[in-house]
Amino acid sequence: METAEKLAPLGFGFMRLPLTNPDDPTSIDIDKCCELVDIFMEGGFTYFDSARGYHGCKSEWALKKALVERYPRESFTIATKLPAWLAKNAEEARAMFDISLQECGVDYFDYYLLHNLGESLTPGFEEYGLWEFCAQKKAEGKIKKFGFSIHDNAEELEKVLDAHPEVDFVQLQINYVDWESDIIQSRKCYEVCQERGLPVVIMEPVKGGTLVKLPEAVADVLRETEPGASITSWALRFAGSLPNVIAVLSGMNTPEMVAENVAIMRDGVPLTEGEHAVIERARETLAALPGVPCTDCRYCMKGCPEGVHINTIMQSLNIYDQMGDAYRAQENYNWNTGAGKASVCIQCGACESVCPQHIEIVSQLERAVKLFE
Repeated sequence: METAEKLAPLGFGFMRLPLTNPDDPTSIDIDKCCELVDIFMEGGFTYFDSARGYHGCKSEWALKKALVERYPRESFTIATKLPAWLAKNAEEARAMFDISLQECGVDYFDYYLLHNLGESLTPGFEEYGLWEFCAQKKAEGKIKKFGFSIHDNAEELEKVLDAHPEVDFVQLQINYVDWESDIIQSRKCYEVCQERGLPVVIMEPVKGGTLVKLPEAVADVLRETEPGASITSWALRFAGSLPNVIAVLSGMNTPEMVAENVAIMRDGVPLTEGEHAVIERARETLAALPGVPCTDCRYCMKGCPEGVHINTIMQSLNIYDQMGDAYRAQENYNWNTGAGKASVCIQCGACESVCPQHIEIVSQLERAVKLFE
């Protein structure tokens, strides 16, 4: 695998911020956020990533309070995103841009993204004319770099880029577990961008914290090679070692987490060929753990009369079973199943009749209902 000459910069994802009330995502603790921002900036990093929908639409406001109102505008870089799927019509979708400017307290965005494209979500951005709208805002100087984020496979990514080659960058989910995943296809998506000369922003480098809490059998593979290295460093350095990366995002919420990540990405060096081999062994060890043998062929979904997102549900079950990470499994389920939740299954069995892996899908969906709904 080709690596960069030095690690890519760390980016601060404003999506898992400290709260005053754990049950209220809008109750952001601004004093603690200021402390986190200060540690990040003092460490020499400047890229901040938000979105209109994060934290119940309060993330951008928090960014203004913790960063924009406390530091000179030229000292930091802001990225935020427009989620068409939160809007009822084109007018409401387009209005999000000016709301984001106001909430962030800035006159322009360094990076602006259409948020979470892929499969059923992509058409909404076309329908509302958001590509043309953002091109206009870029021409006006209110967007410096324009791109999109996507949680889908390489084929869907290519469709979007074929239709919109004008983008400046793409935001992708990349980490060493998903690198060869049949579902996430991190490597294939990254290679699609590199073939087109597009830089990428990396999200989920530690898979929502999952790669910090590895099963012991997997963690042991990493510890045996570098006993003193943190588990987190393997994940961040893997992502940061890739060439043509604008930033590696991490959703940080404690001073200790920010300080550790800053130290890793500021002082670390790209992975060696030997270290890549160690990660490959860790990935193989993880894949060998018991789980649902889904290969994301999606045959099951083509004939599903209720549109159940079977592949995403199987992925969530594997995060739960293999990684032992109930929080991340639930987050993946909530974020990616949409209306195709396991509970809408009518148990017709059409999925099981075409599954090449002979998975007992209906019973797995029943288990998902109990775990996630």
